[in-house]
Amino acid sequence: MVDRIMTVNAYTTFDLLEGRVEGHGFEESAYTVLNVSTDTREDPDAVEVQLEMDNTEIDAVEPHADTVTLSSAEAREMAAELEKYADKVEASEE
Repeated sequence: MVDRIMTVNAYTTFDLLEGRVEGHGFEESAYTVLNVSTDTREDPDAVEVQLEMDNTEIDAVEPHADTVTLSSAEAREMAAELEKYADKVEASEE
């Protein structure tokens, strides 16, 4: 990915996922970086989920990164939802 906004290193949660961006009248796919971390290293107040798509593969949107800030309760709720849907996909593969 050229001209990254997010820092990507050995600690990044996922550095090459398949991503898709959709809008009114367009849909494009690109490699995507997804990272989960806290808002600060010491005494964090929130969990951050960050997403950036490879801007060399997408023409419809300007290069950018998206961040969602979650409380610990919201992060746990998201984790439970991920587990539920992972179980569903796993069951369909068996």
